[in-house]
Amino acid sequence: MYESLEDLRNLTFLPVGLLRDGDLYLSLAATEPLNVEMGRVPAYRFDMHLRGIRRPVGGISLRIANIAHIVNYLGHIGYHVEPAYRGRHLAARSCRLLVPLARQHGLNPIWITCNPDNWASRRTCELAGAYLVEIVNVPPDNPIYIGGEPQKCRYRLDTMA
Repeated sequence: MYESLEDLRNLTFLPVGLLRDGDLYLSLAATEPLNVEMGRVPAYRFDMHLRGIRRPVGGISLRIANIAHIVNYLGHIGYHVEPAYRGRHLAARSCRLLVPLARQHGLNPIWITCNPDNWASRRTCELAGAYLVEIVNVPPDNPIYIGGEPQKCRYRLDTMA
């Protein structure tokens, strides 16, 4: 599912309520449709919030596509946490909050990638319930490689119980 341009063109974004885990909640910031010219697949973009803090403490995206670039190098999920809020496992908790939405879109598994030397991100993947499948070399003509990232760790997070 979501492997061809036609699949991606026909994608319907689903209604998303507030996703919550204790003091952490995700609010939908935007949905991004397919943009072939920009090389972007459909995605949900969320802000991470902590109760009692007015501004977002991070962000997380769920990309809805099973094309090779996503599955092998970019990943279905991308996240960032503001430096002042790191160390609280917010990204891992946010990844877990996205599993039901990914499942509704038929994504199984979810692939999360990170750089081999990014130990914090690797730990985030593990805390989210993902496991390392392999470290891959990014092709030299790939934008990720051109951007200075020659290898990626590929973590698999199963969405079906």
